[in-house]
Amino acid sequence: MSGFTDPSQHFFWLASRALGIVAMLLVTAAVACGLALSGRLAQRPGASAWLKTAHEALTLTSLGAIAGHGLLLLGDPYLHPGITGITLPFALPTQSIWTGLGIIGAWLAAILGLSYYARRWIGIATWRWLHRWTLLAYVLCLGHSIGSGTDARSVWMLVLLGAVTLPVIVIGGIRLRGVLGGRAASPAAAVRPSAPASQLRAEI
Repeated sequence: MSGFTDPSQHFFWLASRALGIVAMLLVTAAVACGLALSGRLAQRPGASAWLKTAHEALTLTSLGAIAGHGLLLLGDPYLHPGITGITLPFALPTQSIWTGLGIIGAWLAAILGLSYYARRWIGIATWRWLHRWTLLAYVLCLGHSIGSGTDARSVWMLVLLGAVTLPVIVIGGIRLRGVLGGRAASPAAAVRPSAPASQLRAEI
């Protein structure tokens, strides 16, 4: 049959693309939970523990989805990225800029997400400082989602990304306003050297 394309030839590409979208949704949810965890919402009874558990689960799941997104491309018969293409920024000739930003965002997300389990070695203060860069990782991953792929700028994709990004912008704005307002009212209020490490909340 002339012109017939075997769908199986695109299986790895389609699977990678689908998992990449899932990863973006999970990353968005994890960032939203992190922002909520560091705001007033976490002060409600039982909310802090629930948000902390959800944030940790979403972070680990999103990292797994990101890894799967890249690994599936290794089986694509057309792209042939190789290990270098999915791990080194800008090494892949196809859409090198957007793909490179995605790889940087993925590595940054992995380092920041897994740094939670290294707090006792790097110190709470260092971990909190590192964790503030989570939004940068999010922006890089978002840019990769918009710039890469044949359907990256399709209406449904833009609507989907806009819908999931809006809550992050709203929660982040509320959090930023609270931080700036708290500093203006009492610069020393944010310093609690006597608080145990288990009570420190994740700040982004």
